[in-house]
Parts: sequence; C-alpha cells; structure tokens
Amino acid sequence: MAHDTVTTAVRLRAGAAQIDITPQTDIHLAGAVGTFRPAQYVYDPLYARALVLEHGTTKICFVSLDLTIITEDWTAKIREAVADACGLAPEAIMVHVTQTHSAPSLGHFMFDDSFQQTPPELEWLRGGDPRYFDFAFERISQAVKQADKSLQPARIRVGSGVEGRLAFNRRAVMNDGRVRMPGAKWPEPLGPSYIRYMEGPIDPEVGVMCFQTGSMQMMAMLLHHTCHPVNVFPRPIVSADWPGAWSGAMQETFGNGCVPLVLNGCCGNINPWDPFNPDYVPDHRRMGNRLAETTRTVIETLPYEDDVTLDWKARCLKLPIRDVEPDLLAQSQKILAEHPEPDWLEQQPRQVNPEWMKAASILSVHLRKQRAPELDYEIQVFRVGKTAFVGLPGEPFVEGQLQIKMNSPTYPTYIAHCTSHYVGYLPTRDAFPRGGHEVETRFWAKLEPEALEMVVAGAVKLLHEVFVD
Repeated sequence: MAHDTVTTAVRLRAGAAQIDITPQTDIHLAGAVGTFRPAQYVYDPLYARALVLEHGTTKICFVSLDLTIITEDWTAKIREAVADACGLAPEAIMVHVTQTHSAPSLGHFMFDDSFQQTPPELEWLRGGDPRYFDFAFERISQAVKQADKSLQPARIRVGSGVEGRLAFNRRAVMNDGRVRMPGAKWPEPLGPSYIRYMEGPIDPEVGVMCFQTGSMQMMAMLLHHTCHPVNVFPRPIVSADWPGAWSGAMQETFGNGCVPLVLNGCCGNINPWDPFNPDYVPDHRRMGNRLAETTRTVIETLPYEDDVTLDWKARCLKLPIRDVEPDLLAQSQKILAEHPEPDWLEQQPRQVNPEWMKAASILSVHLRKQRAPELDYEIQVFRVGKTAFVGLPGEPFVEGQLQIKMNSPTYPTYIAHCTSHYVGYLPTRDAFPRGGHEVETRFWAKLEPEALEMVVAGAVKLLHEVFVD
C-alpha cells in the first residue's frame, strides 16, 4: 500500500506522548525461553512512546515500546484502535519494540497455535503473560491518541554520529569453524581463548532526528542505534535497558516535555558484551549516557531541514519456512510422546528442560509449515524529509541492515527491527553452516537461509519507490 507524496509548502506538524506501561505485579518477563521469570522489582520504568507526523493530507505514526516482543495480532489491535480515531492508515503506523529482555512481551511468540501440549497453568511458556496484555494495550493506544491531539507546527533537524565502543558482534568463530556466543563475564584465567575471530561487523551509527517547536523547544526525538538490550538480563528485574537509559538522559537534557523514541536496529547478532575486555561489566545506564553524549554532540552540528516531505509505503513478502529434517522431527516427537507435559529441571525448578523446549519448537515449525509453507513479512518505509525509516519484523542480522543502508537512495536511512510481528532470527546465508544460537533455536530460526537476502532486496526496492520513482 502507499500514499501519494505531498510536496506543497504546508508546514510539518508533530505531536508526541509517552505513557508508563511498567507491570504492576509479578508479570512474567520474556527473553529467557523456558524459564519462568516473574518480575521481582522495577529497576527503571517501561514506556510506550508515540510520535505522530502530519504534512498536508499525509500522516504517519511511530510507536516505540519498552517491551521484548510484539505479535501480529496485538499490532493489529493497536492499529485498529487508533487508525480511524487519528486519521491514520493502519500500515502508516510503525509499531516497534526495543526488545529489552527485562520486560514482558505483548502477545505469545513461542510455539505454533496448533501445538497443544502447553498446560493452561504454564501459559507463560508460550512467551507472554496474559495478565499484562490488556493493561499495555490500553496505554499504548492512549499514547498514540494523546500524540495525535498534541499536533503542532514543528521543524526538523537530522544527522548521525558514530559510537563504536558499546556494541559487539556476538558470533565468535572457534577453531572447528563452529560459532559460540561469548558471555558477559570474562572467562578466567586466560579469557576467551576459544575465539579465533568474530564472524561479522557491527553498525556504530547513532542516528538523531529532532522535532522542535517554533520557540526551539525540543518536543520529540527519533534515536537510532543497534544492539541487543541485555545489560540487565537475565535477572528478574524490570528495566528498559540501554534504550530507556538513552531516552531518560535526553529528557534530563531537554526536559520532560521532550519525548525521545529509540528505534533499535537489526541487532540479531549484536550484544553489548565486550568479548575481549576483562574489565567489562554490563551497565545499561553507562551505555545510555554514552549514547546521549554522542547525541548532544550531533545536535550541535545540525541545521534545520527545508524538506519536510512525508510519504510511506508498506508491502508484505512471502518468506519460505525451513523444512524440518525427518530424523530431527522423529526425535522431537519421541521426546514429546514420552513427556506430554513440560519436563522440569531438578536443579533449576523454574526452568523447563531445554530438550523439551527444543522438541516443542521443532514440532511447532513442522506444524506451521504444514499449515502454510510461507510466512507473511511486512516491510514498512517511512519518508520524513530526506530521511528514510525502514521497519523490519523479527531479528535480522546487522549485515542486512548495512546492505540496506549502503543501497538506499537516500541518506540517512535508519532501520528499526522487531516491528509489527515476530518472525525470529534472519541470519545471513553464510551463518547457517557454522551453527550457533541464532540458527539452531529452531522456532526462532524457522526461515530458509535466503530470507534475509529477500528482505534486503524488498526493502531497497521499496525505498526506491518512495524516494525515486
């Protein structure tokens, strides 16, 4: 779908709002599959942040949520709740989760709907906690409506800096050619001597778009960086991790009237854990503050933009689902037949046996492919002046993001991962033979190796349609 570009001299209007969506009770925190993590206390609050932009007859909306995952059905409910009320096309609403692993999910993202071996009292195994869903949904919808009601003339400034000391490729290639994910702690006494080299790059870009009133007050910001938010994880503590710390630091600078939305990039293979620094300690506030320092420096260099064109397009691709090898399927069915209900680890009473979880995931991929061999994948491209914003579901590897940026017809181009629905990891084709978490956790790695290439090609094509054609 698309909307015609508006290039008249009508002024850009912007409105932003944020609403607290912090769990009010011991809600299960997503991010550690097969482990029950009821929230113990709140380290820092979670927010739903919304930004509505209007230029002539064109209107778009960004939503950034301090959550782990959002599913397709809840994105659809949010869009339905606000589209007509705010005069927005549903596909002109980009719903993004920062993927902090110290927050709940909105919706169930584990197992196929036809998988029937999850007991009702263990519904959290499917990824979400239903006690949280309506609570978050109402507040997210309210944030969008508040942002729409606060529309006022705005000017934009945009640019990027570089901060390469905070994020690291997390796929370490070992002597045997296989991949292992380094942990957050330095392995004593010699360090990670198993690492021969890191498989891929990072993306150190720090993207900044500012929206200011006629009196130069900062009303909103769109901020882009790329890294898994796992500084606080796996502790059972509620935290927005580095995206929340970054937003909070910008509000300390510009006041609570400023709503900073973080758009986390394609961090499927990127962690904040420095594999080669023996003194490294995970610290989301240090990370957020360092990004804020870079942001303030970038802002000092930015002129106002004359081009305030708004446009958008969205398109669904059909991505092929992987076949499950017959022996792997048979082994999984055997495990589930012997253990019809989840098998708990004796030494860790809140964790289901990983073999049971793996078997359930493998069978779920098989059941999903039986229903339909392809998966719908929504790509969104928003144009704000000369700047492109690309929304991609799931967890693409950073190589895909860099390819999109390199082949985009405009600069800057910022990508937000984990938009609209969850599809798991999208690794590079070359990553599959090396194995590792991102290609072996089957329900999270359900797509064929060519999926990322298809997404990159689809995103670049859509960018050209919005900015060139």
